[in-house]
Amino acid sequence: MCVVGRLTALRRAAGLRWATTTLLLLALTAQAALAQQASRIPRIGILSPYAVSASSFHDDVKRGLTDLGYVERTTVVYETRFADGRTDQLPALAADLVRRKVAVIVTTTASAVRAAMQATTAIPIVMGGVDDAVEQGFVASLAKPGGNVTGTSWLNVELSEKRLELLKQALPGLSRVAVLREAVGAGATARAAMAAAQALGLQVYILEVRDPNELEDAFSEMDRIGVAALSVFESPMITAEGRRIAHLALRHRIPAIFPDRSFLEAGGLMSYGPSLPRMYRQAATYIHRIITGARPAELPVEQPTLFALVVSQRFARFLGLSLSETILVRADEIIE
Repeated sequence: MCVVGRLTALRRAAGLRWATTTLLLLALTAQAALAQQASRIPRIGILSPYAVSASSFHDDVKRGLTDLGYVERTTVVYETRFADGRTDQLPALAADLVRRKVAVIVTTTASAVRAAMQATTAIPIVMGGVDDAVEQGFVASLAKPGGNVTGTSWLNVELSEKRLELLKQALPGLSRVAVLREAVGAGATARAAMAAAQALGLQVYILEVRDPNELEDAFSEMDRIGVAALSVFESPMITAEGRRIAHLALRHRIPAIFPDRSFLEAGGLMSYGPSLPRMYRQAATYIHRIITGARPAELPVEQPTLFALVVSQRFARFLGLSLSETILVRADEIIE
């Protein structure tokens, strides 16, 4: 090959090497840019005390963020950990979210909030509806939380009293009523129920369960005592076992009032309380404000202002009950 030919071949080879190197550099730059962009997408830790199939908590939180314009895997990434109703798993799951360096941890129920607080004092924690956040020490006050915790909370003490009052109105001849609660629940609600029962002229029997296996025995005890109605307190285990509890109440022919409408699909007579899905979606607003710069210590804790009374006439008829006109007029919804 002549000298000119060799020079031409060398130039072509050098050009190919330059082009290959340029393409490689562009690819690496694009990859680095994508990685940097991904690192800026906020990771939201959802700590769910429930089994995947037992609660819409995680779905409602995501739905709330979607309504605010967030797109999963594009503008937000979720790290969801389920405890399947086992509170003993919550600390390890919360610690795992901290290791994943999430921007916010959102959860519900007192035991889950407590586990998140034990895992971190730096990462913001959003409560998606818990019983009396002040009494349980999660925040200094509703107006000024003062730490890394904020969100929504309700006063279950007042709700426990109100549910007994509604049972008395629905069943005017009622004299003996049972309260079913998980043993880890706040004691203030049980004390409030006892005080309310005394004021209403009711005999109240507090039945505590620590494990789902104790539910059958609890209902057998209700039969032995001869209670004529039941009020069920909310907790992670109670919610996870909601359908079973409602079925047991129906099987033992005990009219029951529950904290949420979802129980009525399986056998509950009435429900009274705030809309849990609405409270869960409200948590998304807190998440948005925090990841856009707000400090949880300065975000007041909100309480629900709307409470719904739902009555199932279908199960009333099954139980052979004639509900008072007073309760039917008060009901926000009647299931036929």
